[in-house]
Amino acid sequence: MSRPTQTAVERRKLLARLFPDGTPALWCPLITHYDGDGDIDAQRTAAHLKHLSPWLRGFLVPGSTGDGWELTDNETRRLLEIVLEQMAKLNLHLLIGALKTEAEAALRAVSDTVNRLDPRADDGNLEGRLIHSHVCGFTVCPPRGKELTQQQIGTALEAVLESGLPIALYQLPQITLNEMHPELVASLARQFPNFILFKDTSGADHVALSGQKLENVFLVRGAEGDYVRWLKAAKGPYDGFLLSTANCFAREFHQIVEDLAARRVKAAHAISERLTGCINEVFGIVTGLPHGNPFANANKAMDHFFAHGPNAQTAAPPRLHAGASLPADVIRATGEALSRHGLMPDKGYLE
Repeated sequence: MSRPTQTAVERRKLLARLFPDGTPALWCPLITHYDGDGDIDAQRTAAHLKHLSPWLRGFLVPGSTGDGWELTDNETRRLLEIVLEQMAKLNLHLLIGALKTEAEAALRAVSDTVNRLDPRADDGNLEGRLIHSHVCGFTVCPPRGKELTQQQIGTALEAVLESGLPIALYQLPQITLNEMHPELVASLARQFPNFILFKDTSGADHVALSGQKLENVFLVRGAEGDYVRWLKAAKGPYDGFLLSTANCFAREFHQIVEDLAARRVKAAHAISERLTGCINEVFGIVTGLPHGNPFANANKAMDHFFAHGPNAQTAAPPRLHAGASLPADVIRATGEALSRHGLMPDKGYLE
C-alpha cells in the first residue's frame, strides 16, 4: 500500500479541525422559505432547521434547491445571516454556496461572505474565524459554458482554490452545461489540500466511478433514488449524500446510514425503496411548473406537509422565489403520494 501524499495528510488534518466529530455523512441543501411579502422567512427557517437537526449536522446554503442561482446578493446575505445564527444555536456545520456562472463572481461572493462573518475569533487566523462561525467551507461550480475545455475549467477552479479557504466542488452539468472530468478532479485534489469535498448531482457519477485517487476528498452524491448501493458502507463509491430530499426525509436517510453501518442491509433497502418511489412520484408531479426548479418545488411541496401535518392543504401553499405559490393540485397530489408510501407525518413541526 502506497503512503499518503503530503496533500492527503494535510487535507485529513483540515477535515479533522473542521469536523472534530467526523465529517457528516448526510448533508442537506436547505430550501429557502419566503413570507407573504416575498422576504426571507426567518421564523420558518429556524423551525425547519430545528426540526432537521436531530438527524442532520451538515447544510449547504444556498444550494440549487435553495434557489441559490436565483437569489439576489442582498437576499443571499439575509438568508446567511438567519442561517448562521441557527448554526450556532444548534451546533451545525454550514457549507456556503457561492453559486455563480463565473469564477471571478464566485470569488467575490466568497470574499464578501468572509468579510461579514463574526469577527470575534479573528486573531489573524481565518480558519478559526470560519470554525467560530460554524462555516466549514464554500461550494463552487465550474464556470458556465458548454464549449469550455478542461484546461479552462481547471484554471478557473484553481483561482478559487488558491484562496486557501476550504472549498467544495459541485458537479452540476444541468446548470453549468459541462462536467469536470475525473482526471481534472484528481489533479486538483493532488494540488490543493483545501479541496475538501466533491458533490455530484449529474446522475452519471463519472468521477466517483472512475477509480481516480482523490486523496481524502469527501465524496457526496446529490442525485436522487436507489440510495443504498452508492455508499461505501454498501461497497459503493461515495462517503455520503448531499440530497435535496433531506429537507423532508432526514430521519429516513439517517436511518439508512445507521442501518448500513450496522450491516442491516435489508432494512436499509426497504427504506430506500419507499423513499425512491415517493420521491420519483413527487418529482413527476412538479414537472412542467413555470416557476422554480424541480428540486425546490418538490421539496417545498413535501415540506408543506412536514410543517403543517396531514391537514396541510388547509394552510397557505408555499411561496416560490418568483412570487407565485405552488398550485393547490400539486399540494393535493403530493399529500396523496406521501400517504400512499407511508411517509405522511403524524404532526407538523409548526404545530
